Amino acid sequence: MFDTPSKKEECGIFAIYGVDNPANLIYLGLYALQHRGQESAGIVVSNGSCVSSKKGMGLISDVFKDGGLENMQGHMGIGHVRYSTTGSSLLRNAQPFLVEQIDRFFALGHNGNIVNIAKLRRKLETSGAIFQTSTDSELIAHLILHKKGSLEERLTRVFEELRGAWSLVFLSPNGIYAARDPYGFRPLCIGRKGDAIIFASETSALDIIEAQYVRDVDPGEIVIVDKDGLRSVRLPPRKNLAMCVFEYIYFARPDSSIFGHGVYQVRKSLGIQMALESPVPDADFVAPMPASGNYAALGFSQGSGLPFEYGVIRNHYVGRTFIQPSPDIRNLGVRLKLNPVREVLNGKSVIVVDDSIVRGTTSKLRTKTLRDAGAREIHLRISCPPIRYPCFYGVDFSSKGELIACSKSVEQICDFIGADSLSYLSLEGMFRAMPIPRKDFCSACFTGKYPIPITDDSTKMCLEMNVESPNLWP
Repeated sequence: MFDTPSKKEECGIFAIYGVDNPANLIYLGLYALQHRGQESAGIVVSNGSCVSSKKGMGLISDVFKDGGLENMQGHMGIGHVRYSTTGSSLLRNAQPFLVEQIDRFFALGHNGNIVNIAKLRRKLETSGAIFQTSTDSELIAHLILHKKGSLEERLTRVFEELRGAWSLVFLSPNGIYAARDPYGFRPLCIGRKGDAIIFASETSALDIIEAQYVRDVDPGEIVIVDKDGLRSVRLPPRKNLAMCVFEYIYFARPDSSIFGHGVYQVRKSLGIQMALESPVPDADFVAPMPASGNYAALGFSQGSGLPFEYGVIRNHYVGRTFIQPSPDIRNLGVRLKLNPVREVLNGKSVIVVDDSIVRGTTSKLRTKTLRDAGAREIHLRISCPPIRYPCFYGVDFSSKGELIACSKSVEQICDFIGADSLSYLSLEGMFRAMPIPRKDFCSACFTGKYPIPITDDSTKMCLEMNVESPNLWP
């Protein structure tokens, strides 16, 4: 992203059933999903009677840098990488969330955000539940414990109570359950490797372990895999789906397929559409802001007939914990990750392509860096509409007061950033580039039309973020 907020990633989940030493494959799968969460990571493995768990803060390679996978024995397990959108950045909030009782256990990993969490939590606390974390996952665990019936019946009843976005993997002594909310906000797919069944947030996690994609978990579906094979149950269908359009624009890896379609081609199509809507015929070349703008920039180049160049080079070895010793050199952090190529930029009119602008502050710094490197003109093109509204479904956009497009016009944003021109892709153009009908997407961050009805929790979040109550879909 051209302007990256403090929290932008969401979570990645992975599960496998029916293989020896599952921890090794889960580790690799989480590596492929690391872009979805860099705050904490964890793995839980079981043989049906015993369970072993390890989780910690940092990247998956940090958590397991001293080994430990060889001690996690079993034939099934789940894994999770996290970047919090709800819940503090603390080890106790790391997932998978494991519950151990005298005669049973279960563990779960969750991607998304439950919007009626406050109401459900108050109800549970009134009935005696004690919470140790501030995560949605623990809430779901308590709800399961307070239901009666088989585990399948409990899960079905819990999911009927939840409002919001969830893709979830659940480990029990008997098998693995994978579920997706009825709106289908977050992706979740099914794969196969020999006799083993895998669930993952994206297909790139299947590729890394040489598994074959089978299909997506459908919205509102609970898929169960155990000794009897694969089966599923379904929640009542919704009138509208609400798959997150930002998954295609930013979140998912370009080598993944989500919601049944390849991300790479969608991002190229967004760039081609931008070239039609906002051309700069006299520009010298098109340059991406790596790496999030690479594929839209390629599409813009092909759509406009202008050359494609790398005017900025990304440093792939920048860690998460870069220390900025003083305010005087804080802005050097921009160059630590991205550095301009002066001989490419000097004296040139450049179309710079990226996926989005959130607050605008980093965009301003990077534009100045390009200008200082000799760029004569900078024409910024963004492959989505202006982000004007916060997300309640797992994307940690800033509060509305911090979203620059909420308070400023495109012309004012352009002036603030210091570009010669700025154009966003239109809402219609964005949907024209998508492989799925517009009615099946959530685009509330652009339109303010939220698919989930307002609850007391939604209103509470609005008040905390200093925004008006969200609109509803008609």
